[in-house]
Amino acid sequence: MPVDTDRIRKTKLLHAPVERVWAAISDARQFGTWFGAEFEGPFVAGARVGARIVPTKVDAEEAKLQESHAGVPFEVVVERVDPMRRLSFRWRPYPVEQEDPASAPTTLVEFELAEAPNGTMVTITESGFDGVPLDKRADAFKGNEEGWSHQVRLLETYLAQRA
Repeated sequence: MPVDTDRIRKTKLLHAPVERVWAAISDARQFGTWFGAEFEGPFVAGARVGARIVPTKVDAEEAKLQESHAGVPFEVVVERVDPMRRLSFRWRPYPVEQEDPASAPTTLVEFELAEAPNGTMVTITESGFDGVPLDKRADAFKGNEEGWSHQVRLLETYLAQRA
């Protein structure tokens, strides 16, 4: 079976209605609470939203893992906001130190929601890794592959704590 080096995909059944899951991913404040970030503005299609990493507020163990990255700035550019169905944004999938941030490649992160028996199916896809410079590609992919596994659990925990 061929390995897809361009995209990461995580799918999870969340035991919450679509409206609650949508709020958790589309409201920048709620997103930041579980994800581990503070955003400078709302998620609106076309918006550039600055952010910085802060430890998640929903899991103490995960917060400890994020602590070493606290304060690191990043930016998302919101592409699509289709209420109750899809949120997507672009971001730089690795730290940009010496490159011109404006010319550094981005990946596309998409959250897709679908009603399912007993809750909501969420699919998180990050694509575009084949456009990342070769010397950074493997580390960016590996780090984000692991990161999205953690984030899916944090989203599930966040929703369970607010049941």
